[in-house]
Amino acid sequence: MTAIHLMPRAGLACLALALFFTNAYAAATDYRFELVEPEIAEGPEAIVAVRLIDERTKEPVSGAIIFATRLDMAPEGMEAMTTAVEAMPSTEPGVYRFRTNLGMEGGWRFKLAAELQGEAETVQGELLLKAIP
Repeated sequence: MTAIHLMPRAGLACLALALFFTNAYAAATDYRFELVEPEIAEGPEAIVAVRLIDERTKEPVSGAIIFATRLDMAPEGMEAMTTAVEAMPSTEPGVYRFRTNLGMEGGWRFKLAAELQGEAETVQGELLLKAIP
């Protein structure tokens, strides 16, 4: 084979390596959680929806495995007041929904931890929401 025939393959190989190493160095800080709605109606069937965003592309990230959640009233000085959080099916890409009992109006803190395919670090988030009547 001549060098002219190898050049396109070598170029593709270099491009593939560049893309591989670009993705390999992503860190947990390259992602963030955000609330879809910062105010949620209080009650036993409240739905909290969060979006996971890749900060490099500004695109929603699907397929995260959220393995830890905590919802408490720390913003109101009542960190010990917690409530259960139940994962629900997603209705749109990159949005993760949870059912909970917001039994009291006021400020709530929602902490999450997630694993992403291909990422070595855990992605964590801490969001503040408000339960309204």
